[in-house]
Amino acid sequence: MEASSHNVSIGVEEEAISDSWVMEMDKMIGDSDRSSEMKQWSKRYIYRVPAWIKNLHPDRHPKKCNAYSPQLMSLGPFHHGVSDLVSMEVHKHRAVAHLVRRSGKQLSEFTAAVRSVADQLWDAYEDIGAEWEGERFVKLMVTDGCFLLELLMMGEAEGNMPEDYPPMDPVFSKHGYLNLWDTLWCDMIVMENQLPLLLLHTLVTIQRGTSPTAKEINHLVCDALFSTEEDTQLDQDQGLHILDIYHKVYLCCNADNVPRQGSDWHEDMPSAVELYQAGIHFKGLENLNLAGIHFERGVLYMPVIKFYDNIECEFLNVMAFERLHPNAGNHVMDFVYFMDNLIDTAADVRLLCSNKVIVNLLGSDEELATLINKILSKQVGLSDNTPIHDVHRQVSDHCKKPWNKWRATFIHTYFSNPWVFISLIAAVILLVATIMQTVYTIIPFYRK
Repeated sequence: MEASSHNVSIGVEEEAISDSWVMEMDKMIGDSDRSSEMKQWSKRYIYRVPAWIKNLHPDRHPKKCNAYSPQLMSLGPFHHGVSDLVSMEVHKHRAVAHLVRRSGKQLSEFTAAVRSVADQLWDAYEDIGAEWEGERFVKLMVTDGCFLLELLMMGEAEGNMPEDYPPMDPVFSKHGYLNLWDTLWCDMIVMENQLPLLLLHTLVTIQRGTSPTAKEINHLVCDALFSTEEDTQLDQDQGLHILDIYHKVYLCCNADNVPRQGSDWHEDMPSAVELYQAGIHFKGLENLNLAGIHFERGVLYMPVIKFYDNIECEFLNVMAFERLHPNAGNHVMDFVYFMDNLIDTAADVRLLCSNKVIVNLLGSDEELATLINKILSKQVGLSDNTPIHDVHRQVSDHCKKPWNKWRATFIHTYFSNPWVFISLIAAVILLVATIMQTVYTIIPFYRK
């Protein structure tokens, strides 16, 4: 009898759950207003990196740091409270105290201002837990926002902080800058560790007493973190967050303004060594502008890229942003695809380094080739509207010309192996000697 009652109870609960689900789905089905759905998605721009992206390179991160997780500090809710990052919390509180004291304002003014935009800040994040609702979220935004502003000030001043910080401060000092800045910088690029620039705009407004322009907020970030002179995008709309500024301004300045000439070119490009054998030369461009890649009169022009220890973290997070944010475009993934075509082996790396197109600070040419071929380029394709299609087409057309094909074949056959080259030289010398001997033999006959 008891078992029967229990089964009836379970059946009633399941039916109630089913009815609730049907009602919820009916409401969603009946909502024909697409604008509300678009509005919901358009507000979001700080994402959790899903497992399918992290698992593109599962063998890499157990050996090295996880590129998608901060190593020293948390910014925002996603990594707050992680045991390895908790030690930085006391320095965050000190940063708040210094910034508020220096501004001459009250902490309550900063808190009230952030509270007024809390809904917009909340909507920027993907899937924040309910435990963050209310004042706890406001407190987090004020604390992390003030801390980030102090870090940006330290970055721009290269560690020369105001006198209210003691010279022996473990973070906000010359010593802290020299020892911590590289790791802090990388943490500020992590996709899951972003703060909306709306938050910085709100805090700076209270700090200065006047509302900064979008250009000023963009420059606040760029001047502290990126050594670039490209300003075009800085004059436009305020960036979403630091990673967006890095992506849009530092890497992809004017990328949307480059017209495509081709239509449906999908042929891969030969490697750097093969291009060189076909008579193509390489020239580096000073400005790091991925839209500047072009081919002209046998010369492949591309921005000079420095590959250093943090480059993996930076590129993987920028590419994650492109994969997750619909309006980000695919400029960096297109560039990685281009580099994956250009670099097959360490020999390609050496050639590009000798032409001063890339600067390899990773330690070995093999390591850089592995980074491009086996880590960054995983499941990366070329988007339909990228001008790199035109570069591929022009380079391939150049390589297919009869003279260039013959030249490449000749170099590959006779110059790839030193012994073959020596044999060729010996054969040429023997041929010349034979011709000269024949000539000297014939000349006396005609003189007679």
